[in-house]
Amino acid sequence: FTSETHFHPPKGAVTGRTCPCEQSMAPLPHYNFPTTARNQRRSRTKFTEDQLNILIKAFNQTPYPGDATKQKLALEINTEESRIQIWFQNRRARHQVQKRLEHEKDLEASQDQDHPEEKIHGREDRQCRTSYTSSQLHTLITAFTNNPYPGIDSREQLAKQIGVPESRVQIWFQNRRSRFHVQKKRERDEGHSCCSPAPASRDAVGCEYSQVSGVR
Repeated sequence: FTSETHFHPPKGAVTGRTCPCEQSMAPLPHYNFPTTARNQRRSRTKFTEDQLNILIKAFNQTPYPGDATKQKLALEINTEESRIQIWFQNRRARHQVQKRLEHEKDLEASQDQDHPEEKIHGREDRQCRTSYTSSQLHTLITAFTNNPYPGIDSREQLAKQIGVPESRVQIWFQNRRSRFHVQKKRERDEGHSCCSPAPASRDAVGCEYSQVSGVR
């Protein structure tokens, strides 16, 4: 009768082998991550009045300039091309927001602007409506008859001619176009109703059916 004796080394003794549990408890390596700020942004570029005039003029001509145009503008105002690109992006965003706000104001308009010497007051938080004289309205209506969709140059020329801001001229043309489309649609509907025959009554239809079928 023999018994096998298993030798267990004392705790902490070096045996040439590493226990799996000791491997899992080994300390993890330490990594040094950069401590720079995540949202570190570049400083804003401040343009002079002359630089802004050049940029605004270029934006009015083409809101989406190509690489050659941006490089030319960068050389002209002595700045980086990337700053030119960012300026055009911000300008387009503000332009779209302004268009949307003006469109919402036009939808809220409940009275006509075309009456001379008329000043319509909206809500307290809204800008007062522009009142036009007979001479100003005549100039605007003549321009609308020639071109219902004037460009920025034509609107600025009209604004100087009648002495109002260009934005007011733009809103007037938008309102005029809306009323023009509504009037055209109403005229088409009225013409269609006048030309179409009146629907036959039930008695007339029943009488015709009786005559055809021979039932009296």
